[in-house]
Amino acid sequence: MSAVHRHVELNTVDVGNPPSSRNGNKWKEFQIQVHDFANLPFGRGQYIESPEFECNGLQWQLVVYPGGHHSAQEGYVCVFLKLCSSGTATLTFDTNILQKSGQKVIPPWNNRPSTFTIISGRSYGASNLVKRSDVLDPSKNILDDNGTLAFIVSIKEETEAMPTAFVPSNPFLNMIQEKFLDEETADVCFEVSSSEIEEDRSKRSRSSTSFHAHSQILNICAPMLASLFESNEDRSVKVASITDVSPDIFRHILFYVYGGRVPKEDLKAHAKSIIDAADKYSIVNLKLEAEAVYVKETDITMDNAIDNLLYADAKNLALLKEAVMDFLAENTEEASEKISFSDVPGYVMKDLMVAVSRKEKTKQGNQDGNNNFTIMRVNELRMKLDEKGLNVDGSREAMIEALSTNNADESADAKRQRNDADDSLAE
Repeated sequence: MSAVHRHVELNTVDVGNPPSSRNGNKWKEFQIQVHDFANLPFGRGQYIESPEFECNGLQWQLVVYPGGHHSAQEGYVCVFLKLCSSGTATLTFDTNILQKSGQKVIPPWNNRPSTFTIISGRSYGASNLVKRSDVLDPSKNILDDNGTLAFIVSIKEETEAMPTAFVPSNPFLNMIQEKFLDEETADVCFEVSSSEIEEDRSKRSRSSTSFHAHSQILNICAPMLASLFESNEDRSVKVASITDVSPDIFRHILFYVYGGRVPKEDLKAHAKSIIDAADKYSIVNLKLEAEAVYVKETDITMDNAIDNLLYADAKNLALLKEAVMDFLAENTEEASEKISFSDVPGYVMKDLMVAVSRKEKTKQGNQDGNNNFTIMRVNELRMKLDEKGLNVDGSREAMIEALSTNNADESADAKRQRNDADDSLAE
């Protein structure tokens, strides 16, 4: 039986002037109900997430680990507050448990609210909130008669801040971008060729465009582009030829390396060309940005599904492949009649099975996908990889393997730390 969890915002209507609380600060409370708690997956690191709720103009989620986080003590329930909105936020909050009698249970650790600064997609909270055995113990009266565990999340409401002194932003990025195509300081140069049709259209000639660059920036931000240059003692500026990317697309690639952004309209118009170039020269983030635009702007149809699938497989475009698989999963009967799969590699069929399985679990309201890498969406996999500082490029299988390996390593490290702590106590 799957968990159904929701939040209930507790709103208070005051008649007269309310007394001050918590040093005069105003707080907003949210009741998060986790249903069928006893039957939730409780393996170490498995979790569920509440629906998003709003406070101080930002979106939040409560993340609950019924069997504990890897960083927690054995047997403890862990609760974290996650920032879903973009950007960074500073927040003061605390978390309590609500008994079925309606009385708050304040955990021993929670003798004061916590104030923290958090960035989008990250979470903060209590690694050892309450023992799982206590939650399940009927004598503790924590679960209600339906087996629901209720949390009260209290968040301090932020008032309008006083004007602060103006502080200029770090100029480093602007300084780097000012050196883009700066011939005076450059020590390398790309000669990018393009074909031109003669006036009589009888033949093509080639012209080239020069792009001056800086080897130190390339070495750090685009090693594959840096590797194109060989030692050249006869010239002060090393030259490399690019013949498979148009000058316009290469300019976008190089400007991105210098910290710039590709205009949205150019991304839309040239998404595939940018993907091809970024993939060839391993400019991963730009490739994924162009892929996201391509997926958003492309309607998958019976006519183009296989072409897009083969393209996604060739370029490791997991998001595009997922979009095609979702389309096929939604239209299995028509696809089986109208589409030939003879050119599709057999291993790609696993992704189709994942899409079908995810579709069925969604219909059934099954939340287990929150903890299951196998049916997790590409965006979620990439976010988790990015949070852990791992490579976000690659196929679904490569991403799952990287996350699984990382989780196993974290578990092993946590176990070693516990053993070391036990040994120290024994001494």
